[in-house]
Amino acid sequence: MIRLHERSGIGEETSIPDSYRYLPPERSIEAAREEAELVILSAVDDVFARTTVKPEEIDALIVACSFTTLTPTFSDRIVNRYKLRADVQSVNLSGMGCSAALIEIGLARNLLRVGPTGKHVLVVSTEILSSQFYMGSKREMLVPNVLFRMDAAALIMSNSPERARFRLGTVVRRLTAARDADYLCAFQEEDDEGITGINLSKDLPAVAGNALKDNIMAFAPLVLPVSELLRVAISMLEQKLGRSEVTPYLPSFHKVFEHFCIHPGGRRVLSEAQRALRLSDVDMEASHMTLHRFGNMASSSLFYELAYIEGKGRMRKGDRVCMISFSPGLDCSTVVWKCVKPLANPGPWASCIHRYPVQLPQVVKHK
Repeated sequence: MIRLHERSGIGEETSIPDSYRYLPPERSIEAAREEAELVILSAVDDVFARTTVKPEEIDALIVACSFTTLTPTFSDRIVNRYKLRADVQSVNLSGMGCSAALIEIGLARNLLRVGPTGKHVLVVSTEILSSQFYMGSKREMLVPNVLFRMDAAALIMSNSPERARFRLGTVVRRLTAARDADYLCAFQEEDDEGITGINLSKDLPAVAGNALKDNIMAFAPLVLPVSELLRVAISMLEQKLGRSEVTPYLPSFHKVFEHFCIHPGGRRVLSEAQRALRLSDVDMEASHMTLHRFGNMASSSLFYELAYIEGKGRMRKGDRVCMISFSPGLDCSTVVWKCVKPLANPGPWASCIHRYPVQLPQVVKHK
């Protein structure tokens, strides 16, 4: 039994580092450390404050940051700041993209499965952007400057049922990097002037949609009721028999989940996910509002979405939450939570939750 104790994130009132007060921001190592100190330590401070777990009770620490890797690592800084035990199992992940948080959760689950009851794993997901700000003029590589935001989220997972707020369910991960289009859809490279940045392909939404379909094929049999699985099987059989007039049946995930947290990788990516999963606009609200208010905060975005749902008072005991994220590669990960103890705490939304949801402008396609 693996359970989620709490999550936390940087909020609206947090001060901005000096390196980010001017454009372009400073891209030095010192600026990256300053940014990391702000977002990571704020999140970890908050998660310890909200739970009764003490730093000395942490048995394992997992930290993920895609764009920036320093020496000593961010996990070392957390160990130093909170004086974690010398025998703590420490893992520092880099380059895992926006799926890093769900990959961390899968790793934490494996550690907890083999550990004694009462084991605690501190999971920290962050993105440090100052050192990766693109200074060139190539259009495809300027998009991340607009889309991404600095952030951090922290949670404590345990294999003890005490004090838990969520229980971890199914975890599925699919990597489609064997397909060239998927591998190249988000690629770190140098432009013609030798300036490093992330090149986002215009095919990214379609690639993400295809990766999601692969994930659903593995995920659906684990969570859908038999009635839905039979309808899917009959639809596939009719397609194989050459009945082209038959529309493929898309299973209804409403029969399984009350809430959805889809990674806010962009409006078009969210539209692809909504169509593939047959979700309503209400199902997508947390994702769209998080993108509107905070931008794409990489792997920690999903926990801002969870905070939105709780801040709106929509979470009930027994509700099931489906989290789906995408990463360059392309990686599509899915994690399921079941609410044990609902908490109407808006967290990072505290100062603005009353203003949401807002009406979003229509997306205009330019030729």
